[in-house]
Amino acid sequence: MSQIFLLTGATGFVGQAVLYQLQQQQSKVICVSRQHTINPQSGNTIYQHIPELGSATQWETTLTGITHIIHCAARVHVMNETAADPLALFREVNVDATLNLARQAAAAGVRQFIFISSVKVNGEATAKGLPFSEDSAPHPEDAYGISKHEAEQALLALGRETGMGITIIRPPLVYGPGVKANFLSMLRWVKKGFPLPFASVDNRRSFVCLDNLVSLILTCIDHPKAMQEVFLVSDGQDLSTAQLLQYCASALQVPSRLFPFPPGGLMLAARIVGKQSVAERLCGSLQVDISKAQRLLGWTPPCTVQQGLQATAAALHQPSNSA
Repeated sequence: MSQIFLLTGATGFVGQAVLYQLQQQQSKVICVSRQHTINPQSGNTIYQHIPELGSATQWETTLTGITHIIHCAARVHVMNETAADPLALFREVNVDATLNLARQAAAAGVRQFIFISSVKVNGEATAKGLPFSEDSAPHPEDAYGISKHEAEQALLALGRETGMGITIIRPPLVYGPGVKANFLSMLRWVKKGFPLPFASVDNRRSFVCLDNLVSLILTCIDHPKAMQEVFLVSDGQDLSTAQLLQYCASALQVPSRLFPFPPGGLMLAARIVGKQSVAERLCGSLQVDISKAQRLLGWTPPCTVQQGLQATAAALHQPSNSA
């Protein structure tokens, strides 16, 4: 059966990677963005400008002929939130706008709606060796995680009601060429040779490189066992913070400058300077179990952690990222 994709968030970190792979497959893709594009059409890719992604957005014209939606657009997690009511802002985009699009998609006969959610639906931390699975009770702790959970629940209910296929993917931290925020800062610390006090940290964390996340997204397209399902995704190899920094140093071809320091001391120091949440991520564990995707979909991460970090490091050497 023919496939025509609507891709939201196509100018974002994940969306750009999804678009590239769809283009490699010669798929027809309609990309919606709040940004104007100089080239509204390129081959099988058409860009459409929408002023705002909200609960009142009219999608009828855009959805004509669309068979699949890959919904990457979102109000993303904000580290230093300043809004008086952040949950309302997250709900406006991540819940209300998502459901508005999904309802109109179901009415237009769209076959499948793939929603990129977040492991934050499950929670912020796990005990080492006890990963989250899709059967774990949701425990979102911040406005972003709560909004993603509410969107998931509403989408699954809509799928049951209308028959439109709903597929939900919950990634942990995503890295790859073009990564920003804390992961980019960490790479720059390693590249500049800063001594880092994490040699004694023996946690375990799951990550997912961009290629592996996109691989699972594409695997889910029209897969009969992906409908009305939730999947966790990762590289399939969990790392301690010390291991991650060592791998980053190897990828960047610089020495690993780690020294031991008691994790309890790191937490205390972070609490004093108001960076407790950062220390919790660096010292705590957050693992996910990807066996459901492997079992139901026959999916295996095609990219190793080392390969993902090599690609990320190579992009960091580009002039625009080397500051």
